[in-house]
Amino acid sequence: MTTASPYADDLARLAIGEGVVSVSGAPTAYWTYGSASAGTVLVLVHGFRGEHHGLEPVVARLLAGGADVRVIAPDLPGFGASPPMIDRAHDVEGYAAWLGEFLEALGVRGSAVVLGHSFGSIVAAAAVAGGLPTPLLVLVNPIAAPALAGPRGVLTRLAVLYYRLGAVLPRPLGFALLRDPRIVRVMSLSMVKTKEPALRRFVHDQHDRYFSAFASRDTVLEAFRASVSHDVGEYARDITVPTQLIAAAQDDITPLPAQYRLLEALPHGRLHVIDGVGHLIHYETPDEAAAVLRRALEEGIDR
Repeated sequence: MTTASPYADDLARLAIGEGVVSVSGAPTAYWTYGSASAGTVLVLVHGFRGEHHGLEPVVARLLAGGADVRVIAPDLPGFGASPPMIDRAHDVEGYAAWLGEFLEALGVRGSAVVLGHSFGSIVAAAAVAGGLPTPLLVLVNPIAAPALAGPRGVLTRLAVLYYRLGAVLPRPLGFALLRDPRIVRVMSLSMVKTKEPALRRFVHDQHDRYFSAFASRDTVLEAFRASVSHDVGEYARDITVPTQLIAAAQDDITPLPAQYRLLEALPHGRLHVIDGVGHLIHYETPDEAAAVLRRALEEGIDR
């Protein structure tokens, strides 16, 4: 039985559309939220093993607050409803190139604001550092330093072993292991911080429903290697556009001091820290994230 979303009423009031566009040799599925005539277009890049549903709470709160924004949320290739890329690896370079082509295909390259969450923060940062034009870059739960060096580096190393085991087992067994709902629940429990029972149930339900929506073992393994081998800090000094960081005080993947170091490395950045939450800002504190995002969209970034 699924758990009702606390954000369902706000989403139900929105104009939501679906589309498919060919990018990097394969179709990319995407969803749109809000008016097509809105003054600002915001494109979302979700995190590892996620898909477009993950950032919907932030979208719901942003648009419910009256923001003049049209949101475009694709499923990254190999996840959700988007099949894998045919002619590119599912690594940071491949996804960064895909992002530029996706924006080009929709006619919003250069005009759209780009938001990346978690692994999506690495992809978005790499794309912008590599020359993707955007008026504003927003990074939520940015991977500001190597994940293996985070507060729970031991758990990250265990995850590395888990994915290695998934790679060496016979394909059916490896695929089943990577989708094992018991392990998904352990991952969810390790990240959630809220003590509210209803919200905890919602977070776990979201992970149960969407965290295993990947196309193949090879795709998820490629993306995992990329997620633990790179971080936003690698690209920071080449990101010249205004950048809003939205970080969590209790993020177990990236410690707060690393977020401040990332801020200092950015030529034009601003950092907002949300207390009482970890790596799931999009689920647990979407109201505050949406408020920060709206302010950045409407007022710009002054360091």
